[in-house]
Amino acid sequence: MTWAATLDYGRKTKNEDIRPGPLRPANIIRNKFPTYKNGSNGIVIKLADGPEVPPLKEVVAKETEELLDRRQRFSVRELAMKFEKGLNTATLLSKEVKWRQVALLERDILLKNLKSVLESLRGQVTGKTKDEIEESISMVEILAVQLSKREAELIQQKTEVTELAKSLKLASEDAKRIVEEERVNANTEVESARSAVQRVQEALQEHEKMSKKTGKQDMEELKKEVRVARRIKMLHCPSKAMDLENEIKTLRKTFSEKSVDCVNLLKELELHKRLKGNDIPVFDLEGLQCLGSMLHIVCQNGTPMDFSNISVQWFRIHPKESNKEIISGATRPAYAPEPHDVGRYMQAEINFGGETAIAKTAGLVDPGLLN
Repeated sequence: MTWAATLDYGRKTKNEDIRPGPLRPANIIRNKFPTYKNGSNGIVIKLADGPEVPPLKEVVAKETEELLDRRQRFSVRELAMKFEKGLNTATLLSKEVKWRQVALLERDILLKNLKSVLESLRGQVTGKTKDEIEESISMVEILAVQLSKREAELIQQKTEVTELAKSLKLASEDAKRIVEEERVNANTEVESARSAVQRVQEALQEHEKMSKKTGKQDMEELKKEVRVARRIKMLHCPSKAMDLENEIKTLRKTFSEKSVDCVNLLKELELHKRLKGNDIPVFDLEGLQCLGSMLHIVCQNGTPMDFSNISVQWFRIHPKESNKEIISGATRPAYAPEPHDVGRYMQAEINFGGETAIAKTAGLVDPGLLN
């Protein structure tokens, strides 16, 4: 809310006529108090003048004319009340930021012209009226002193605003420092995640060199490292865990390839054992020995077989008890291991031409890395 007011030096009665006075205010007086506001970067912007406030030039001319008409009846008390009213109005205007600057700009010109008008009146009157005019001039000087004090207050407020700006600058620097510390902590955690991935790679290489039993232990350690990596992913935003996720996918692919190589080696070992015992099978199983894969019955010599006239039955064999458990409905050349098959051997019996051939997995069915 903006307060607008003008100094009132006198009022005419209803029965008095308006007569032109001998004096006019100088042209350097502004028509009215302009309106200012604080823009961005501390720039003071002048707004358009509102039509509801009368021009200051007209008000001063009117009041000067009334002073000349009523100089014989003008009392000191009335003049003091009017100056007090003007002072109160100036105090209200000083509370608004847009009026503080204009008060400083218009002060000297307004007081100079007002004092000039009163001094011209003092030369035209005598007696008690002249004393009243001199007292009015003294009041103008007092008003100038009060406005000077107000200017000092504005300077002090400006100093406080400057200190507040410095405080905000310090707060901004503290915020930047905190952000930098958090960035360093995040980088440290990412490096820790990369170290965990490196440990996973080392564990995988160790898994390739060890036997079946030690391979199971390495698999548990690998799963543990994967759980740690997943926990790190949940603790960080997706952008920080993206690299870790890509490396884990690469490890999964590498593990699948190494598992295929391991199965092939076990099959070759089993084949050599059977060659020594003169028990060469006709068929073999092809595919990963883990959940999510598919086992196919293939001929060892690589020739395609027609299974339309061949009966097939799948079994699961316990590794310790060595007892066969028939799998109901598993009578096709391909079979997908189920959760019940984990930790057991898979065996397929193929009946063709009155003869029976057996194809068996080289190792136990593994739950797989994804599970």
